[in-house]
Formats: sequence, C-alpha cells, structure tokens
Amino acid sequence: MNLPTRSKPEVLAPAGNLRGLKTAVDYGADAVYCGGKAFGMRSAPKNLSLEDFEEGSRYAHARGARVYVTCNVLPRNNEVEALREYVGQLKDTGVDALIVSDIGVMMMARSVAPNLELHVSTQAGVTNYQAANAFYELGARRVVLAREMDLQAVRDIRANIPDDLDIECFVHGAMCMAFSGRCLFSNYLTGRDGNHGECAQPCRWKYSIVEEKRPGKYYPIEQTKDGAYLFNSQDMNMLEHIDDLIDSGATSLKIEGRSKSAYYIAAMTNAYKTAVNAYMVQRGFENEQGETLKPFRDRVIRPTDPDYAEAMRQAQGQPDAITLHADEAFGGVNDDGYETPAAGSTASSAAAGTAATQAADTRTAVADIDDDHLSYHARSTRRKSNTAPEMLAGTWQHAAVRPAPHVELPDWLLDEPDKVAHRDYSTGFYYPEHKVTQNTDRSAYFRAWLVVGEVLSWSADEGGRVTLMSRNKIEPGQDVEFLLPGEPPLAYTVPADGLRDADGNWVPAINNPAHVFSMPCPHPVPINAAIRSRTAKPTLKAE
Repeated sequence: MNLPTRSKPEVLAPAGNLRGLKTAVDYGADAVYCGGKAFGMRSAPKNLSLEDFEEGSRYAHARGARVYVTCNVLPRNNEVEALREYVGQLKDTGVDALIVSDIGVMMMARSVAPNLELHVSTQAGVTNYQAANAFYELGARRVVLAREMDLQAVRDIRANIPDDLDIECFVHGAMCMAFSGRCLFSNYLTGRDGNHGECAQPCRWKYSIVEEKRPGKYYPIEQTKDGAYLFNSQDMNMLEHIDDLIDSGATSLKIEGRSKSAYYIAAMTNAYKTAVNAYMVQRGFENEQGETLKPFRDRVIRPTDPDYAEAMRQAQGQPDAITLHADEAFGGVNDDGYETPAAGSTASSAAAGTAATQAADTRTAVADIDDDHLSYHARSTRRKSNTAPEMLAGTWQHAAVRPAPHVELPDWLLDEPDKVAHRDYSTGFYYPEHKVTQNTDRSAYFRAWLVVGEVLSWSADEGGRVTLMSRNKIEPGQDVEFLLPGEPPLAYTVPADGLRDADGNWVPAINNPAHVFSMPCPHPVPINAAIRSRTAKPTLKAE
C-alpha cells in the first residue's frame, strides 16, 4: 500500500510489541518504529514477529499511519547472510521503511527490498549536509540526525539538502552518553553488546572511587551517602519548543522509548501530536478542523529561494537566539580549557559577534589569517557543532529562518511529560546555552502519577458505566484522569458508591490488580484508554 506523501510534520512513536504499535496509532502517531526479533538496537522489548509486522502494518495503514523497522545493528561477518534473508522476509510484510546504520546493509536492502524506503539511523552519525546528501545519492529517503546536533545545525542541513530528503530528529526520551548511541562501555564491563541491542546501561550505574592503598574502601565521588551516577544524562523534552524544531526543518519528530509501557507511548504520542496540530493551526497551515489552508513548509531560508538575498538580509538584521548561540562550544557555552586568539582577531570577533557580524567576519581574506589562527580553527573544529568561526574566508554562512511568533501550547499539554515516569528533563543539545547535564545523585525515574486502570469498555447503561482492568487501587473520592486521544485528559472523581467486581457484586474499593471491575462514568471513554491518578507522594521508580 503506497500512502500519500506527508503534508505536515510527522510524529514518530516507538513500539516494543504489537500492542504498543496499535496504541501509538490510536493516539495519533503518523508512523511507528519497532524492531523485529533480530538485528535491532533494542533486545529488551519483546519486539515483533513477521506475523506481528503484517498485522501491525494492516492496522496502521487502515488509519493512515506507517510502520518502520529497525535494522540498525552493525552486523558481523557471520550475520550478513542472515540479515539479507531477514530483509527479504520483511519486504513482504507490508512495512514501509527500514532504518539502517551500516552502509553495507543499506546497499543490500536496496537490492533485496527495493519497495521499502531507507532511513539512515542516528547511529550513522549524520552531522552535516554533505553526509546527508551522500546518503541521499545512495538511495536514502531520510536521515536521522545525531542527537548531539543543535538547532542551528539542523537549519544548516535543511538549507543544503533536497526538499524530498526527510530530516528526523529526536524530541523526547532518554539520552545516551555515547556519540549517536555508539558505545562499547557495556561490552567492556559486561560482555553485552550495545550495538546489538543488549546494552546493560552502565552509564546509569552508581560509581565510587577506591584509593590505591585502601582496597575495599569505597568513596562516593560526590559527598552523598549513596554515591554518584557519573554518566546519567537527563531525559529530553522538546514539547514546549516544538515550533523551533519544525521551523528549523525537522520533518519527523521522534519519541524515544521502545522499552517503555503502552501508557508512556500513548501519553507522549498524544502530547506531541496535539502540539503539532497546534503548530499547524497557529502557523496558518490548517484550520481548527484540520483542513488544509496552504501547503506546509518549514521556515528555513534556502539558497534556492527566489527572495534568498532579501530574506537573509532581514533575518540577519534581527537574528534570533538560535543563530546568536550557533557558534558556542559543542554542547555548552564556555571555552574553558582552550586557548583562544587575541582580542580583535578574526576568530575571536566571529565567535563574539551577532549573526550579522559573523557572516561578515568569515569573509576576511585567507592572507589575513596567520598560523596561530589556523591552529585555533583546527582545535575549534573538535569542540564546536557549527562552523562560522572555524571556516576560512567566504566559505560559509549559517542558514536563517523566516521569523514567526512562538506557538503557544495549553498548560494541560505542557504538563503531560510530567505525568509519565522520567528523569529530570532538558532540551538535549538543541540549545547550546541550555545544555543537557547529568543527574549524578540518582538514576531512577521520577514518578508523580501512576496508571490505576485501563478501559475495557464503556456503556451508556445506568447513566454511563466503564468496565476496566485494574492496575492499582481505586477508591471512592479519588481524583483520576482518563487519557483521551486528541483531547485534554478527562478529570473525574470516583463516586462514593457503584463500584462492582466482574460478577456485578458491590465492592467498597478496587484494590486487586489485574482484575476486572466497573464503576459509574457518565462520560464516554474509548477502549484501552489509560486511567491515571496522582501518587500520594512522588516516588523514584523505573517505568
């Protein structure tokens, strides 16, 4: 089945099994990415069989969504032929794309499954438009950018690649301490291969130090009784800044979490889909009913635009914060520990100036740059994500965007990320002035809400009644929320009576997990909707 080309930014949700796939689609995902029983980068989830892919593809396509399969391992010699056979099987299941990182796998897939789109995984480490264009020439339809890229780098790539090459960017979920997820830490410490989906996540472990002459005596690296979690990065949350990312050229917004629960998938998919819908309305692409008013296009100014010179002049006259911070250190704001040129030099003035003066400074003649400055350029390329103060005369100018007001999202929507289990949030590496940091005091998830039930059915009988599968205690007077697709959550107070078990007998409270109960509810609610409640006391617990 050939689905039409997307006319708006794609919300891409994770799924670790068939139920997760269907949940993602039910809550608005435009596409779902998932792994098979082999050759994916997540082995902890159950993943999907070939039969699951067939059923999941039918389910998704019937609702206008796509299915992408992760084949992003770095295969060893003895796996090449098995992977070839697997891709040959996948091509007949109805899935829409393969996510690959190994160039050999990519070329093999072109031959074996020419009907499938090829998406280049974040683990290929695409950090520039030259790499993106090279993959495009090799047949890729999409590149998943390295999570270490900032927004200015996304803009620069978008301005210098074909419009029909998708850019996929992570927007939510766990961050990996390794570059583009390529890590040997787990292999070294446990023998479990992170590049084959078996990562033991040693970056989340607690570490102490041992003094050489005091073996067996452990000292926490920070002065806490529990030790320190050296590599424990914050989670990403770009919901409030979704307009910056879409304006900068992101085609697909990727939610991390194939190992997460169906509730997490539902809540975060719903949140980002609702945010994209708000973006489309406030930018004038759609009306409130979702009807198209004008074709969608990001706001990046491309060299091929007819008004390129004038648009760039206007943008540089009023540079936005993203452009102003484009040339700060990779993932940070300081040059601590690096030797910098003397004040007034080309590199110094370029790094300190606004976007408009940066463009002028980089046009300084090559003859004016001495060996010391060249040395600075060489060092800076190893620590900066963008290139204006690093490039020599007249070779580079950052892409700008056409200005637009910030997209305003309702408070209930901005609260949604706090209603799933999560570590402290950050905006990842997208804003160098607000870099991602680590939680060195704990590795557990923060949880202030928990799922207390899942809707099995709703009936209008008796004024409205919901049948549910219990997950945690529900008692009279308790405030709960029903998670609804495409809408704010439905707040509801459990009535003082009317709770029944599966046999219709009255019960004072619902306190047996994994049992069927029912309770009065005058509001229609969909099947599989999660019922959640605020915890009496926030806890640190895994999802």
